[in-house]
Amino acid sequence: MNIQTIVSQLNQHKNNQDNLPIASLVERVLSREEGILTSTGAVRATTGKYTGRSPKDKFIVQDEETKDQVEWGEVNQPINEDKFLNLFNKVTDYLSEQDELFTFNGFAGGDEKYRLPIQVITQFAWHNLFANQLFIRPTEDELKNHKPEFTVVSAPHFKADPEVDGTNSETFIIVSFKHKIVLIGGTEYAGEIKKSIFSVMNYLLPTKQDILPMHCSANVGSEGDVALFFGLSGTGKTTLSADPNRRLIGDDEHAWSQNGIFNIEGGCYAKTVNLSEEKEPQIYNAIRFGAVLENVVVNEDSRLPDYDDTSLTENTRAAYAIDHIDNIIQPSIAGHPNTIVFLTADAFGVLPPISKLTKEQAMYHFLSGYTSKLAGTERGITEPEATFSACFGSPFLPLPAATYAKMLGEKIDEHDAQVFLVNTGWTGGPYGVGSRMKLGYTRSMVQAALEGELNNVDTVKDEFFGLSIPQQCPGVPSDVLNPKKTWEDPEAYDSKAKELASKFHNNFKKFNHITTDIQNAGPTFKA
Repeated sequence: MNIQTIVSQLNQHKNNQDNLPIASLVERVLSREEGILTSTGAVRATTGKYTGRSPKDKFIVQDEETKDQVEWGEVNQPINEDKFLNLFNKVTDYLSEQDELFTFNGFAGGDEKYRLPIQVITQFAWHNLFANQLFIRPTEDELKNHKPEFTVVSAPHFKADPEVDGTNSETFIIVSFKHKIVLIGGTEYAGEIKKSIFSVMNYLLPTKQDILPMHCSANVGSEGDVALFFGLSGTGKTTLSADPNRRLIGDDEHAWSQNGIFNIEGGCYAKTVNLSEEKEPQIYNAIRFGAVLENVVVNEDSRLPDYDDTSLTENTRAAYAIDHIDNIIQPSIAGHPNTIVFLTADAFGVLPPISKLTKEQAMYHFLSGYTSKLAGTERGITEPEATFSACFGSPFLPLPAATYAKMLGEKIDEHDAQVFLVNTGWTGGPYGVGSRMKLGYTRSMVQAALEGELNNVDTVKDEFFGLSIPQQCPGVPSDVLNPKKTWEDPEAYDSKAKELASKFHNNFKKFNHITTDIQNAGPTFKA
C-alpha cells in the first residue's frame, strides 16, 4: 500500500475532525483536557519534558531525490527510505487506532503564485489549533478544491525504538521529499510542526522555483519601503518587526521572489518570556481567543498568564493568527526590501549595537549567522552560548549555506538594499557582568536605519571587527554606540573582542568556494 493511500485512510478515520472552526477546536482541547482556557481567551497547553526543538532528532530521507542536493551532516542527518517507511507504517497504524484525529488543510506561502498546499494531521486537538493559527487558512472555495502537496503527520505519544527505527532517541522529525511527508513523534513541542514546513520550503523554493527563503521577519512603511529582520530565536525579530508605525508582513519566515517579499506563514509564534503590554503591546494584545499559549504558567484561580514565570521553560510561546495584529498588510505580500537588518544577541558584549555593512560584510555576516543561543530554545541550553548559524537559520536549511548566500547577495546588488548589523545582546560587559541592551535604544537605532538617518552620518571603524559604527543616532547616547566605552575595563574588552574575532575566523573555515573579498570582510583582528 502506498503512502498517499495510507494518508487518505487517515483522512477517512471514523472520527477525523476535518478543518474544524476555531471555536470547535477550542472545545475539543478543553473536553479532551489537553489544555485550559486562560483569562485572555487563549488556550494554554504544556509540552512535558520537550519544551524546545530537538535538533539531534531531525532527519531527511536520503534517496534519489535528495542524495546529491542536501548538505548532509549534523543538521541534515540522513535516514534510509526503508527505515522511514517502516516507521511511517507504525505511526499511521497507531494513529488509526486513536479515538479522534484532527486535520488542517491550508497553505504555506502568502503569494498564490508560489504557495504550497499542505495538510497537517495531528493526534492532539491543540496541535491542530496551533497549525490553524500558524499556517495560511483557506477560504471556503479554496478548501473545496484543496489538494495537499505535503502532509505533516504528528503523533506525540508514539515513541520510536532507536535500535529498530534508526533514530537517535524516542523522538523523531523526519522529512521525505520523495513521498512529501513530514513524520513527527515522541515530542509534544508544537514548534516542530511549524519548523518542519519551513525546512520543506527552504528546499523546494530554491530548487524548484528559484526563490530565496529566509528566516526573517518583515514589515513595510507608509511609503512602501520594506525592511527585513534576520536573526535566531530570541534576538528580537518578532519584537522589532511589530512596529506601530509600520505594517507587519510576518514575524519569522519569508521568501524573496522576482516580484518582492511574501510571508510563508499565516501567523506568529512569539516568545512570551517577560512579555508586558507596556513594552510589546501588539504581541500582548494578540493573545486572545483562538491563540495558543505554550508552556506559560497560569494562575489556577484567576487564570491570568504569568509571563515572568519561567519555571516550566524560558522558551514560553504564543501562537496566534497574523490578523490578531491590527497593523498588518494583507495579503502578506510587499515589494523588494530597502533595508536589511541582521540581529545578533552577543553574549560577549563586544559587538556594536548598530553598524553599517558593506555588501561583502553583509555576505560574511549572513554566512556566519553569529548570535548566542538563548536558554530554552533548544534542549540542554540553560544560559546564553555563543553560536554560529549560517544564514541565521542553519537548523532549517537542507541545501548548502552558500546556495542561499549567493541568492541574497544577488538580491542586495539588484535592489541596492542597505544592510545593518544590530546587537540586541549585552553591553558594558559579557553575559553575567554587563546588561542586555535597552529595547528603547534598539528601537531608536532601527528606526533611524529604516528612515535613512544613518546613511550619511560619520562613522568610526571598529578596531577588531572592521565594522562602521555611526557616531550619533537619534535617541541613543553616543557612548552606547561604541561598545568599548561601555566597559569599565578596556583591557578586558580587548581580550573578549579578540576571543570573539577568533571564533568568527575559525567558524568561517568550514565554508568552501567563497570569494576572497567576502572572506576578507570578517573581523580585522587575526590571532
